[in-house]
Amino acid sequence: MDQVNEFESAADARRIRRFSQLPERIRLDDTVAERPASPPPSADAAVTPDWWLIRMGGI
Repeated sequence: MDQVNEFESAADARRIRRFSQLPERIRLDDTVAERPASPPPSADAAVTPDWWLIRMGGI
């Protein structure tokens, strides 16, 4: 019976160690990634010969 209590107390100790403090704060600057924007596609590239097939779902 003492062996079960040792395992339970070891599990309790691990749980307390794990959850006894908050995680390290993350700065907002570290959560944002800036990339240059790509230019918008040209009007010619938006129209394809099969636009109706794409729009109608292959009817």
